[in-house]
Amino acid sequence: MGQEVLVLNSDYEPLNVCNLKRAVALMFLGKVDVLHTDTKIIHTVSGSFDSPSVVRLRRHVKRPLPELRLSRRSIFARDSYTCQYCGHGAKELTIDHVVPKRFGGGTTWDNLVCCCRRCNTKKGDKTVQQVGFTLKRHPRRPKYVPFISLTKYLDGTRNTVWRDYLPIFDDMPEQQQAINEEGN
Repeated sequence: MGQEVLVLNSDYEPLNVCNLKRAVALMFLGKVDVLHTDTKIIHTVSGSFDSPSVVRLRRHVKRPLPELRLSRRSIFARDSYTCQYCGHGAKELTIDHVVPKRFGGGTTWDNLVCCCRRCNTKKGDKTVQQVGFTLKRHPRRPKYVPFISLTKYLDGTRNTVWRDYLPIFDDMPEQQQAINEEGN
């Protein structure tokens, strides 16, 4: 039961992503309505049913507007797990300060990028100009703040059923916009 299920508030606003076990429990407790199912079939003692893919809460849950936090995972997600210097997607990624701390570069959205170990080692504590690197995309704070985590939101945009329920933001990474346009 490793499948993930999109949970919508009663007004169809994305609220959370939960695992299949939690979604089935919510179904049997009568707390959600199933909007879309998956091809996987779940067998129980009393019968079988299609596994849910998208569920909607029957009662509205009030949540404060979430705050997009600066974290390693958020930087990786914003940069689509791709080195911003060489463009390669690597397994061993690090975070690099575009302007090194010793030159006054801070730990901010506008100064941190996803970087492969090879480029990070080559750059060290030098500036981008000193090493001769160019950025694939200039870093900046995303304007979109989904209720679900940034990584779950970007992964969710790859699911064709979930796309109908996820809001579209103008400043999504180019790779994610291309994925969205393929589905339309």
